[in-house]
Amino acid sequence: MYKIYINETPLYLTDSPQTPEGLNSDLDILKGRYMGKTKMLLNYIDTLEKTKKYDAVQIFSKDFETLKKDFKSLYKQLDAAGGLVFNDKNEVLFIFRRDFWDLPKGKIDPGETKEEAAVREVQEETGLKNIELGKKLITTRHTYKNRKGKRIIKKTFWYKMTTTDSDLIPQTEEDIEMAIWKTIKDFFAEKPVVYKNIVEVLNAV
Repeated sequence: MYKIYINETPLYLTDSPQTPEGLNSDLDILKGRYMGKTKMLLNYIDTLEKTKKYDAVQIFSKDFETLKKDFKSLYKQLDAAGGLVFNDKNEVLFIFRRDFWDLPKGKIDPGETKEEAAVREVQEETGLKNIELGKKLITTRHTYKNRKGKRIIKKTFWYKMTTTDSDLIPQTEEDIEMAIWKTIKDFFAEKPVVYKNIVEVLNAV
């Protein structure tokens, strides 16, 4: 199975029409069989980019590898890495950027490992210095269009981290308005505006 968010709606590529595990079959799920025509994939992508009327979309084919290859051929992929950072009070580091709550992350530079990029991005975006890298949590994917209108898949590798630092300096040149410490329970209690892939990272701990 291949899962990716397009305009905050999850799209599942699968090898059968069976509803993916963990997805409630009572939801409004748009399903389609892939017959090898990439135009069909573009139609689904265009629909998702323009509307949020469906809870999820599922495209299936017995030839799963071809389906995934054809889908990915419609995008340029950008690899990124980020961190779910805990302090000694078991609070998580959240940032607020472009009207959404988020976690620090960024593009993997040439020659960097995923782990090195994750730590560097956290340091740059939040001002933290002393970071201990923990285990890998999950990998998420979402799409967007760049300034030239090119469709991009952002594949992000997420790691758990800890720090003894407390002072935060949000990187304003990256449009980060706030950086705060908050427990995951308190964060969700406030019903924040947060990306769905970020919710997945928070639930992966």
